[in-house]
Parts: sequence; structure tokens; C-alpha cells
Amino acid sequence: MVLLPLAAAFTLLVPRPAAAASLAQITGFGTNPTNLNMYVYAPDHLAPKPALLVLVHYCGGSAQGIFGGNGHDYATAADRYGYLIVLPEATRDGHCFDVSSPAALKRNGGSDSTGIMSMVDWTRRHYNVDPARIVVSGFSSGAMMTNVLAAEYPDVFSAASAFSGVPAGCFATTDGSTWNGQCSSGNVIKSAQQWGDLARSMYPGYTGGYPRMQLWHGTTDTTLAYPNYGEEIKQWTNLHSLNQTPAATDHPQSSWTRTRYGGTGQQSPVEGISIANTGHTLPQPGMLAYAITFLGLDGGGTTTPPSTGALHAVGSGKCLDVPNASTTAGVQLQTWDCQGGANQTWTHTASGQLTVTMSGTTLCLDAYNHQTTPGTKVVTWPCNGGANQQWALNSNGTVTGVQSGLCLDVTGASTANGAPVGLWTCNGGANQKWLLS
Repeated sequence: MVLLPLAAAFTLLVPRPAAAASLAQITGFGTNPTNLNMYVYAPDHLAPKPALLVLVHYCGGSAQGIFGGNGHDYATAADRYGYLIVLPEATRDGHCFDVSSPAALKRNGGSDSTGIMSMVDWTRRHYNVDPARIVVSGFSSGAMMTNVLAAEYPDVFSAASAFSGVPAGCFATTDGSTWNGQCSSGNVIKSAQQWGDLARSMYPGYTGGYPRMQLWHGTTDTTLAYPNYGEEIKQWTNLHSLNQTPAATDHPQSSWTRTRYGGTGQQSPVEGISIANTGHTLPQPGMLAYAITFLGLDGGGTTTPPSTGALHAVGSGKCLDVPNASTTAGVQLQTWDCQGGANQTWTHTASGQLTVTMSGTTLCLDAYNHQTTPGTKVVTWPCNGGANQQWALNSNGTVTGVQSGLCLDVTGASTANGAPVGLWTCNGGANQKWLLS
């Protein structure tokens, strides 16, 4: 049984600060045959009819580990958009989810997927969840479970996003083992029809539609080998009655190749993103911004986001920062590791200003010299009520200058400390997505 690679792949993750609200453990939530733990994150500003994200951790992981680590962008987005997060936690040795046993691969079969659906049902009973926006995402072991849940409960989930997984049913075993070496090594190859039929067998008699599916994989992944990515695409295109010819292909980042099937928009029925020269280390900075849009978590709800907090750059995971906490007018803003200091604490005022107060001095985020052209520096300046100091925090995560209509942009999509921040034509990139929390 080779469980260590999945767990080891994530041992270097560094937790980030938790969001304002905190995880709450729920007990007695319903049928739970494999003794999973359940945690819920309900942000302080919950939408009247919130979406629900089921977020499933990797082998060796935990609810708190994924919430504070490489899934943290989901948590900060929940603060902005007011959706709920349910985090199942495996308690067996190795902390992997069962996607192998016959019970695991059948709707209401009596394994982990049954307990997870009890968590969903509990949350729906206790919150006014939007039934059309119940979605699931997971990493590694959690990505495998994401595929299984979407196959077994297509009438519950509207969308799914799986990072470094395998097709639903690929990991099946009959000897009691939870590890399938043939599948993990990418040597289980089937036709699209065979994969689709395997998924359909998990919910016999179902004739409805299936969730839209987003699939991510690194081309040099040796833990859950890269051929599994192509097999996942076969399965989900078949479930959507599509062929495997992309409707669109592009490169959102230089190392990414994105293919869309059955549509060309941000919520196509099936979307795949392969990452060149990358192993079992997903997600990486900026990826969850695309997943949030694909899953529909950034729309459909109405909430009042926090008016004061750090302004997180989604693409890098860093914070908008006044260099050296300088109170000198005209200092260009940068991104830096989040540390909670006054020079990273911003207030979005009723008049649309973004202010920062350091050593008793309050300054405003300012488009330098009233310029309205791409490349304009963003600086601190004494507040004067000018249009170049008014900013819109938009539901898609962008921050736009009222005067220019340009987006607040991390120059060059840099993820390094000290990356300068300016204005640029809005292009939907992760380096133009921000979360105030």
C-alpha cells in the first residue's frame, strides 16, 4: 500500500492566516458509516441564499490544513461572496478518502461519500442554501472524491473542480485495499463510453444531466500520473454527450493549456487545464480564482463584504502593502507577504476611497497624477475626494478606478515580494483579482 507519496506531496505547505470567522466542528450530523469529521465555515457576512462548497482535503490532510493552507483562497472568497464551505475530514490511518471499495462507488453505498452527503443534507437543513449552487472541489485524494461525488450525486452538485485526480471508479479494488497502483500510475485506459458507463453505474437508472467539470493536472505528476487527466476528460465529455474535440484552446498563463468542451465560456460543460513541467503540487497561486468563477461561487449571492481588512492579491496570495509603512505621499504600492500590519490594512469608505492609516496619518489609494492610461502607478496620497481616489470593489474580484475604468493590477503577474501595483486594462487575469478580508 503506497500512501506516502500523496501525503508527502503536501508536507511543505505553509498555513496562511484564517479568515475572520472560524471553522466550526459539527457532530451528530446524520448517517456517518466511516466516522468522518465535519467542519463548516460560515462567513460573518453570509448571503441570503448562499452557495455551498464541499472542499475535500488530500491524503494526510485535514479540514484545518486545507482551509488555512492551499485552499485558503476559497475561504477568503467566501468572506467576499457570502457562500458556505463544508469540509469533510478523514479519520482513518493515512487520512485518505475511500474511493476504492464497492461501498464507496455506489450512491448511498455506506462509505465516505455517504457521510459527506449527510454533511450536505445537514447544512441544507440549517442554512438557506441555494440548491442550484451546491458544488464540490478537492485536491489529490480529495480530487478523486470530487469525481466520485459528482458521478454519484449528479442531481445534487451543479459543478465540480478537481485538482490532480483520477476518473470516477478508476481506483476501484476488490481486495480491501484503498490503493490501486495500476490507476495511480496511469495504466488504466478505457474508451470514453466505458468511463461514462462506469460513472453511470454508480447511480443506476438516473437519466438527468451531470455537473459541469473542471479538471487540473500537472504534466510531470508521478503520484497520480498525467495520463489520468486524459481519462478524466474522456469520462466527463461522455457524460455530457460530447466528443473529445475542444471547442476552444488557450493559455491563460504561459505554462497552462486550457481546453473547453461543449462551450467556450467560463462555465463550459467540461474544462481541462494541464500545467507544463509541474508535478503533484496543485493548486498553485492563482488557480483557485479560475475555479471560483467556474464553480459559480462569485455570482448569484448578495452580501456586504468587510469594509476594512487586508486586500489580498488572489494571484500571488500576498497583500497590498505600503512599502516600509511610509507616510510620504507618492509611494508606489506593492504586494508583500501578509502580516496584518497597519500598512496592509485598508478601508473602503462610503465614498469609494481606499484608505490606509499609519502612525496617525491617513492616506488614500491614488492613481498617480490623475492618469488614465494602462501602466499608471498606484500610490498613496493625502485624501482629496478626487475621482482618481475612488475605487469600485466588483463582484468578480476586480478593483477598478472610477476615473479610468482600469483594473488594479500586479505588474507582470508577479508572485514575488515587492511586485509593483498599477493600473492596467481589465483582462480577467488572476493578477487583477483581489479579496478584502
